[in-house]
Order: sequence, then C-alpha cells, then structure tokens
Amino acid sequence: MPSGGRVRAFPDLDEPLRDGLVTVRVASEYDIPEVLIAYQDDRELHLRMGEPRPPSGAELGRLAERAAADRAAGRGITLTIVGSGSGSGSGSGSDACAGQVNVHQVDWDNARVELGIWVAPRKRGRGLARAALRLVGTWLLRDLGFERVQLLTETDNLPLIRAAEAAGFRREGVLRGFTRQQGARVDAVVMSLVLRDLTG
Repeated sequence: MPSGGRVRAFPDLDEPLRDGLVTVRVASEYDIPEVLIAYQDDRELHLRMGEPRPPSGAELGRLAERAAADRAAGRGITLTIVGSGSGSGSGSGSDACAGQVNVHQVDWDNARVELGIWVAPRKRGRGLARAALRLVGTWLLRDLGFERVQLLTETDNLPLIRAAEAAGFRREGVLRGFTRQQGARVDAVVMSLVLRDLTG
C-alpha cells in the first residue's frame, strides 16, 4: 500500500463487479430518482446512513458531479447495486438502482476503509446486501490492496448485521455511545473483513 503521502485512486470500474445475484457498478446521476424514492419509502434510512436528514435531488446531483474527482483523489467511491443484468449505466430495467455501497473513511497509509450500504425497501429480503458486501469487500482487499474493510451499524440493525455475517464479515464488538441520533447517543456494532477471511 502507498506510504509517504502518495495517493491511490479508485478505478472507474469499466467492468462492473458481478456474481449470480447482483451487479455492482459505479454510481451515476441516472440513479438519483431511485435513490430519492428509497429515502421516501424508508423514513429512517437517513439515520441509518448517519445523515441528519434525507438528501435532496440537488444535493445528490452535486455529489454526482464531484464523484469522479473523489475517485481520482482516492477519497472514496459510491457503487450502485443492481440486478444481475448488464450494469451498463442506463438507469432503467435490470440496471435500475436497487441500493448503494459507499466506500468512505479511506485510510491508504493504514490500508483500511469503511463501507456504508443501503438497499431499497422494495428490494430487501433477496440477499442483495450480502452479495454486494461480499463483492465489494473482495474487490477492495484483493484488487486494490486494502487489508481491512470495516462496517459500523446500530446494534438493532439485525438485517444488516446478518447480511454482513453471511458475506464473511466478523463481528468484533460494540462501540458504546458512538453516534448521536435525534439527540441520543447510539451504540454501534463493528464488523470487519480481512484478506484471510476470504480464504479461511
């Protein structure tokens, strides 16, 4: 992994990540309508994602405009979960956004990164989160040279905890009072995936 301040970039993923269940591609501005619908359908989604309120279309547009620069600078990358279709970026049909994986808290010097993930309410219960976490985690560890991929979520977010465990993430413990939600301190479960987990 890079040291001495040399920055690594996230690739554009000309070939999306695929398994038999999902395709994961770089997020696009075409995903914005589906993202807005997901936040409307799940009124607590913004809290799960650590946001003070649901994003507006304009805010999502600004994020999309700077996404390429963020990838090139190695600051992070947002990936869109779709069905097992082509992943062409058309934003329709089998390529429509069913959720997203946000790669953030990037620490190139220490070879670690954090994931945030959501799946649209109407797409839940199909194993998409498990498959996407496994695909993205494996990509980060094997292809980009990270040595630790971690995920934090609330202790009551049992569907995500189960999905992460099914994807190979291991539960490490609980950070007490880690985040603030609606004026209250909330505990967070820490889960991680390291390279040896992929072969163990």
